[in-house]
Amino acid sequence: MLAPARLNLGDVLRVGSAGLRTRPLRVFLSALGIAIGIAAMTAVVGVSSSSRAELDRELAALGTNLLTVAPGSTMTGETARLPTESIDMIRRIKPVQAVSASGKVPDTNVYRNDRIPAAQTGGLAVLAAHLDLPRTVGVTLADGTWLNGATSRYPAVVLGSEAASVLGITSVGEDVRIYLGGLWFTVVGILNASPLAPELDTAALVGWPAAQSYLDFDGYPTTVYTRAADAAVEAVRGVLAATANPQAPNEVKVSRPSDALAARQAADRAFTGLLLGLGAVALLVGGVGVANTMVISVLERRAEIGLRRSLGATRGQIRLQFVAEALLLSAIGGVSGVFLGIGVTGGYAVTRDWPTVVPAWAMVGGVTATLLIGAIAGLYPAIRAARLPPTAALATP
Repeated sequence: MLAPARLNLGDVLRVGSAGLRTRPLRVFLSALGIAIGIAAMTAVVGVSSSSRAELDRELAALGTNLLTVAPGSTMTGETARLPTESIDMIRRIKPVQAVSASGKVPDTNVYRNDRIPAAQTGGLAVLAAHLDLPRTVGVTLADGTWLNGATSRYPAVVLGSEAASVLGITSVGEDVRIYLGGLWFTVVGILNASPLAPELDTAALVGWPAAQSYLDFDGYPTTVYTRAADAAVEAVRGVLAATANPQAPNEVKVSRPSDALAARQAADRAFTGLLLGLGAVALLVGGVGVANTMVISVLERRAEIGLRRSLGATRGQIRLQFVAEALLLSAIGGVSGVFLGIGVTGGYAVTRDWPTVVPAWAMVGGVTATLLIGAIAGLYPAIRAARLPPTAALATP
């Protein structure tokens, strides 16, 4: 008895693709179902990764080494104070590169003019500011100039971006003034938005000496901004409380803006997980489509299967043929879905002016998942085809 002929890789691909070529519309619809699932997964991961890349780019421009020190609470629950010497003491820490501070001026409101009702404060705060605050925080001016050695001693004010919007001020000039603490202050500058110090956006900032002279500011800082060397951020963070207030370090709060951003990224990951679940459902639907296509293919090609068996094809070769057909169908859908997902990610990133980032693991994982589902979906039809007796298959009309 002659041994059955062996099928090499080229033969397997040829017989596996024969069924696909004879039913192009069915193949297209089945592959489309898989492609949609893979495209959904790829696009979700890609858009999320592109968003994070944009956030990282913004943070890299601003710097993630900004630490903030603020007063906490005393043992009796009252608001503590940072010593006036805390700024100079923090500056002595070796890895610290820059230190600046702001101090809230209590019971002082900001109005566009002196005719505004007292209750309509607009929620704006008044902060005394050191001259090096913009450089330390990384905020820029949208219009005008920042305070200097002269203007910081007189009734001059710089508005945060939201404060300027609330007051209806879009530009600065000698005649642009606001009513602040019962006095008129000239607006000399307007800040851009400050991502790392959002409290500045809703504030009117005056010079430290002017706040003490005109607004009865007590001189105690309420927020100290500290820039540290990137490699020493955590080390500096660990000693800031004791340095700022050696007598009561437990009354000092030390935070870092990037911690809030980490929480935002965690929310993004949760959202990504939800959308990946939806993509997996779409991928499962595509797998069902592959199984349906393969079962129908077996039923329609019983005569072909019987003829191949009668000519000497083994059950293993029949199984291999239909599994190969399912894998080819899945590969077409998977690869198309990856490219479609990359296209969706790129299009969305361009509209938002983001960098386009699609992780390699998402592309490889998408195609791999498709092939696994294709193999599982094609296994039962392949086994069913291999079990058909040659005589019964040939007798099928």
